[in-house]
Order: sequence, then C-alpha cells, then structure tokens
Amino acid sequence: METGLAAIILTLAFLLFLVSLVQPVSKKIHMPDTVLIAIIGIVLGTVSSIIVNSMGLDLFEGAAETLISFPINSEGFLLIFLPLLVFQGAMNIDVRSLAHETATVLLLAVVAVVVSTATIGFALYPFAQQSLTVCLLLGAIVATTDPSAVAGIFREIGAAARLNRLVEGEALLNDAAAIAIFSILVTALTAHHQIHFEEAIIDFFSEFAGAIIVGIAMARLTLLVISAISGFSAAEATLTVVLPYAVYILCENMFGFSGVVATASAGLTISAYGPSTFRPQIWSFIKGLWEQLVFWASSLVFILSTMLVPKLMFGLTKWDFVLILIVTIAALVARAAVIFGLLPLLSLTRLSPPVPTRFKTTMVWGGLRGAITLALALAVTENPNISAPITHFIGIVSTGFVLFTLLVNGMTLRWLVLSLKLDQLSPVDEAMRHQIIGIGLGHVAKKVGEISTELGFPKRTTNGVIGQLERRAEKEKAANDFETALSDRNRVTVALITIANQERSILLDFFRMQGLSSRRVMETLLRTAEAMIDGARLEGRYGYVRARRKRLSPSLRFQIAQFLHHHFHIDRPLMYCMMERFEMLIIAHLVSTSLIRFVHERMEPILGMRITEIVSEILGRQGKLIDDALEALRLHYSGYSEALESRILRQVALRFEDDEYNTLAQENLISDELLRELHKSIERHKARLNTPLRFNLRSGIEQRLRAFHAFNGVPDMALHKLADKVSMNFLSPGEVLLREGQKINTIYAQVAGMMEFHLDGKDLKLGAGDLIGAASLLHGDRMPASIHSLQFSHLLAIPRPVFEQLMKDYPIIKRQILKRDYLRMNGKLIPRSITTTSIAQSEAA
Repeated sequence: METGLAAIILTLAFLLFLVSLVQPVSKKIHMPDTVLIAIIGIVLGTVSSIIVNSMGLDLFEGAAETLISFPINSEGFLLIFLPLLVFQGAMNIDVRSLAHETATVLLLAVVAVVVSTATIGFALYPFAQQSLTVCLLLGAIVATTDPSAVAGIFREIGAAARLNRLVEGEALLNDAAAIAIFSILVTALTAHHQIHFEEAIIDFFSEFAGAIIVGIAMARLTLLVISAISGFSAAEATLTVVLPYAVYILCENMFGFSGVVATASAGLTISAYGPSTFRPQIWSFIKGLWEQLVFWASSLVFILSTMLVPKLMFGLTKWDFVLILIVTIAALVARAAVIFGLLPLLSLTRLSPPVPTRFKTTMVWGGLRGAITLALALAVTENPNISAPITHFIGIVSTGFVLFTLLVNGMTLRWLVLSLKLDQLSPVDEAMRHQIIGIGLGHVAKKVGEISTELGFPKRTTNGVIGQLERRAEKEKAANDFETALSDRNRVTVALITIANQERSILLDFFRMQGLSSRRVMETLLRTAEAMIDGARLEGRYGYVRARRKRLSPSLRFQIAQFLHHHFHIDRPLMYCMMERFEMLIIAHLVSTSLIRFVHERMEPILGMRITEIVSEILGRQGKLIDDALEALRLHYSGYSEALESRILRQVALRFEDDEYNTLAQENLISDELLRELHKSIERHKARLNTPLRFNLRSGIEQRLRAFHAFNGVPDMALHKLADKVSMNFLSPGEVLLREGQKINTIYAQVAGMMEFHLDGKDLKLGAGDLIGAASLLHGDRMPASIHSLQFSHLLAIPRPVFEQLMKDYPIIKRQILKRDYLRMNGKLIPRSITTTSIAQSEAA
C-alpha cells in the first residue's frame, strides 16, 4: 500500500505530539527519555502489526498501515538523521577540554570498537552456525554506542562533567569506526571474497584522515562566508544547517571518506571558532536552533527505529535468546577489557589524565546501543544480495541486544551513577559552594532590606525574610572548610581560572558591540583567553602567565609581514597587522582594567585578601606589559591611536544609548514605533563609525629621524630621502635583535623601548635615540655581543649601504656615533625609554 503525503505528515505530527509528552512523563516516573521513547516505539509497532493482521479493527487499519509502512529505510535513517546528530554533538562539545582527552576518546572510539567487533564475532562463531565474516559483521553493528541515551541520563542527574565529556567524545567517532568496519565486511560478504587486513587497515585510516581534512576545510570555508555576510542571523544559521549535510554527502558519495568523521570534524571546528566568528546573540540563537533540531531528530529516529523492532524480531526462537545472551556478555567483557585494561596504560604513559574507577565502571555499564545499531541491522535486512538466514540472524540478535541495553542497562544506569556518588561535587567544589553561598546570602539579605524599605513592606515581614537568609548564611559559614580544603596554590589557580573565564565573558560582551573590533582581533583575544584557562588548569600560575604573555608576542603572520616590509618594501600586510595590533592592545588594556576591578569587588570576599594580592600582582605585571606595548605604538602613531580610541568609546556610547532605549521600551515609556525609529538612528551612527580608519605605516618617520643625536647637522633633504629607505621593526621583551659574531647588514635606529647587551663584564643598555650596530660597524663589521630587547621596542631599520653612504656624505654622523659610544662605555650616558607624554632625549655630555 502506498502512503500518501498527507498521511505521512499527519503521522509525523502524531509522533512529535507523543515526543512532546515524553520529557514531563519521564521526569515524573524517573525513567530516561530515550528508554521511554523506545518503549513507545515498540508498543506502536506491535499494536500496529496486530491491528493490520487482525480482523474487525477496520477503523484503525489505515492509521496502523501508515505507521508500519512509513517511507523510511536504513539509508534514510543514516542520511537524514545522522549528520544532524553528529554535527550538533560535536558543536556542543568544549573543544579545549576534549583536547586533553584525545587519547582516551580515540581509545574508546576506535580501539574499543575494533575489540568489541572481534570479541563478539569470535564469541558467536562457534554457536551461530554462520561464517566468521557474518559474526564479525554483527559485532560491528552492535559495537557503536548511543550518546543520546547515556548523555541524557548524565545531564538529568548532574553527573560529573568529565564523565559526560568522555561519553560524548567517544560517541562522536565510534559511529564512524563501526560504519567503516561494517562497510568493509558487507562488501566482503556480498562479493564473496576474503578480507585482506592490510588493505582494510589502510582504507580505514585513509578514510579517517581524508574526512578530517575535508571536514575542517569546509567548516573554515563556511566560517569565511559567514564573516562576509555578518549581521544576517537567518542566513548564518542556514549555513550551519547546510554544512553537515554537504560534508557528509560529499565524503560518502564523492570522496570515499567517512561522512561521520567529516561531519564531526566540521562540528568541532565550528565549536572552536564559532564564539569568535558569530556575534554572541547570533551564536546563542544558533545553538538554541540546533538543540531544537536535534531534539526532534533524536526523538524521531528513536521512535521510528524502535517501531521496526517487531518486524526485525519476527521469527524469534529460544536459541536466539542464547545468542543474544552471548553477544551481551561478550560486549560487556570487551568493553571492560578496554576500559579497565588499556585506559591505565594511557595514564602511565601520560598520554591522558587518569580516569577514576567509578568513571570506568559507569562507562562499561553505560554502553547503551540505539538507533544507529538498528539502522545498520535494517540495512542488512534490506540488502537483496544477502541471504535470508543471514538477515534473519543479524536482525533478531542485534535488535535483541539493543533492547537489552536499553531496558536493562538504561533503566539501572541512573541507580549506578547515584550509588557511586558521581552526582556529587568534589571536596574542593563543595568548599567553594559553602564559601560562595555564605557570602552571596549576605549580599542578598542587604538588597532585600533595601528593596523592602523602598516598596513599603511591613517591618515584621522584612525581618522574617532577612532573618531566614541570615540563618542560612550562618549555616553555610559554619560548614565552610574552604581555608583547609584548598591550599594557597590551589586557591591561586582557582582565582586565575575564574579571571580567565571572566575575561572571556568581557570579550564576548565587547563582541556584541558591532564594529567595536574586527573578527580577527576578537578571535585572537578569545583564543588566548581560552589558552589562559587551559594554562591555569594544567600548570597553575606559570601556565596562565605564559599564555597571557604569548598574546603580546608577534604572531607568525606579523613576522611574515615584517619580513616582506623589511626586505621587499611591501607595506600593505604589515599595515593591516599594525592596525589589528593597535585594536588588540587597546581592547586588552580595557579588559585588564575591568579585571582588576572585578578581582577587588567580587573575588576578594571569596578568596581572601592574601590570594587577591597575589592575583592582583600577576594582573598588574601583565597590565604593565600591555601598556608598554601600547605606548611603543602610540609614540609613533599618536594620531591613529587617538582616532581609534575615540571610535571605540563612541561605539561604547552607542551601546549604552541602545540599552537605555530598550529599558524605556520595557517600562512602556516609549512606543514600539518610536523604539524602531531610535534603533534606526543608532544604526546610522554605527554605519558611519564602521568606515575604516586610514593608517599610514610610514607616517612620522622623518620627524623621528630628526630626533636622533647622531643626525644633528644632517640637512632635512637628506633625512627626507633616508625616510623613504628605512623600514619598521617591532620587538617584544626577550627577543634577540642581533647575535654575537653576526655580520652587520642593518643599522637599527631605536625610537622607543630598551635594549641590552653584555660586553667586557658590563651590562650595557641602549634606549631611544641610539643607533644599534653603528659603533660596531665603525670598529669592524661584526657584532661583539648579542643584543636583546628588555621592553617592547620600536626601531627603524636602515640598510647598511644606505647608512654607509650617508656617513660618507656627512662625516659628522661618524664623529657623533663614536662620541656617544665612548660616553656609554664609560658610564656617562644613561639611556631612557621615551613615552607619548614625555619625548625623552638620551642624556649625553
């Protein structure tokens, strides 16, 4: 019977109606969502089959026939639902946290699938009366775990975040591993040839590698397109829906790679770069959209696949129960062997953090199977090239195993997690909880008193509520063992992680101000903020400081731009890098100021004065580095700096103006029509501010050259010609400018900053106004000592032939260089770093 389009749509509507009732019902009866959906699907499939095959129920036969003959097959399950489920699962994962678990996830996703396939296949072979290839095929079908079935339970009861992360990370790739093995075995079975393991292994890993490259490349291309159409939320969201299907189908049908791995790679790339590419409000909208899409997809795939259970289980015998039991035991043994046997090896080799025994126990029992296993089993039963005994064996045993894991493992997993106390906070987090609640309730009581007075509540009512809050606060303070639960070192680490998270939050708030900063700058700042979180979590203070300092070091792109500028006089790349560096430093300065205030106002009551002082000192030193780097640029490009800072402040003012109008509208003080008009006015101002500022890389060079003592007496025309031949050079603290014994090919005129070298037992410094390498050139042609930067330094690079010709034309330069060098070597010259507020001259006799 052919099912009409109207009947299909009505059936979908009916199924979605049932799905909408699942969450409240499952919460009320304490049953996992996926288990309840599976039960509903099995009941629907069974009842529909009974109605169709019975007499006297004609009234319901049409609806039952529609349910049974719903036009979806195994290809539909994999093609329609799998890209959605995999992509959202990857996009929802914290890539930074998952990166530390890479070895563990790969072990669970790839090795565990291979071990499970082999263990189940060889365990079945003596009893199944099927070939080894068929038994291995069944092992591959049931080797893949279902993330939605497990993760939903973990989220509901508040299981440890790391446990949830490991399960979701495993599920990202084990579908791909299982499907790859499944494809190899099905091909061997239908073509009636032996499996060549060397070729199979090469194909397996080439599929993975190619899929990862394609997935990342297409995701990055999508992000570039999204950057180009910024501001159109509907279009940006649409591209994220297009991406998983495009990646999956291209890899599966054109390139011969794993579509699941490619989709997962694309999702992880979007997860890593999404927050810095999408505006925060659009990113929130997209994540909400995907959560809704996946809720529909996961619910429908579960209910539609479990409706097929009666069909797949048709012809069940007593011996099939024995086979299902063998598969169940073999799957548990294989999973336990990998988790308890191989995971400790990763810890011993330091490839992965240790996994607690409680986590391992839960992961072994939590290997639930679901819709993908049923879809693969259905693919075998639908294959006309596979004989009926094999399809009967695959369909019944794999479906029976899925039912066992859902109804037995799924129903008891919640009890297991609670018994192992995986829903409880760690001692450190528990101590933090008492500390935060105790302090927070004190603030709440104060605010309640103020608002009660303002609103005129009776004093007795007010005192009753405040008294209750104060008693709760005292109870929390009495239970608080924060000082003993955390050492000073751990408290500093907690503080730095909190600060890095707060910095990320501030940056995202800045990112909401459209036009405040470029996407590349915001991406760099957000990435380094995330690196600080990782650094503090792994290495404490040292890791945090190192990640923060790396932000100020010139990027590879900046170094390449400097090379092109210095050697080929190609200015445009360096010009754009300088514009971005200006933006980055100014925003970093604003964030640094906000963080210092945050530490004193919000963190000091929680962590104490001593920890706050340590953290403030760290932030102060880092803030000084930012200010030094910014000052070195402001000195030479003061006009651009003022214009950029003015534009940023005007963007902030427009944000406040927009917020003010929204507040007035919420209070019903202005109409919707007036609010729209006010928003249009703000958008017009924003459009004017979005006009790019003009940045002249070479501005002010001639003026800077005139400030050098060595060029006193040189005509303006000569300095004007010299300005066209010099290039810019910017150094970070610790960078080496010239090395000992290096041939001098460039003379560096230091505009700002401080350099140092060690010669004849003395530590000598070079500051603004010095010509680095000039005295050494006059005494020979190689450097007598290495010179490195002490501060962020700005230099003008003069090619050696140009400088030698200038000295030949104007011998006074040589005399003044030698005189300055003599004064320095005899301690009569004190170099100074100049600033925008006082243009210092090097002190000379």
